[in-house]
Amino acid sequence: MIEAGVVIDKKCEPLFWHLPPGRTAGSIPDTRQLWDVIWGNRDIVKGFAHSHPGSGPPAPSETDLGTFVAIEAALGRSLTWWITSSDRFLELQRIEKPYPPWGVHSYTTRSGVQHHYLGVVVMPEMHWAQELRTHSEAQTLTIDS
Repeated sequence: MIEAGVVIDKKCEPLFWHLPPGRTAGSIPDTRQLWDVIWGNRDIVKGFAHSHPGSGPPAPSETDLGTFVAIEAALGRSLTWWITSSDRFLELQRIEKPYPPWGVHSYTTRSGVQHHYLGVVVMPEMHWAQELRTHSEAQTLTIDS
């Protein structure tokens, strides 16, 4: 299994499936094409979802949180971020204060500014969540001999 991603519009519909070369079980590369889709559709983009292989409650990595902060800064507004595992669906949104303390993921920029995202396991899942998992599961890593 490898990570897969999708840009979601304000109607909660998939706008662009992000399935670039170089994806691994631990990362999905940013690409110029992804940024062009987000920027070109900035008025209708609600957020971005990506998969984390494995089961259990997914949590954003430091790289994920840094990406959230950078994209929101460029757009000048908050987005919704989703992460799937094989059996859970997490929704994250930026909050001003890290309260309540459970479910909050914090990221500090190099300049010392803290950003906090509250993550909540959501049920029922968005209708496209299983397709995102399928894009993740359908890919296998090959090693050249």
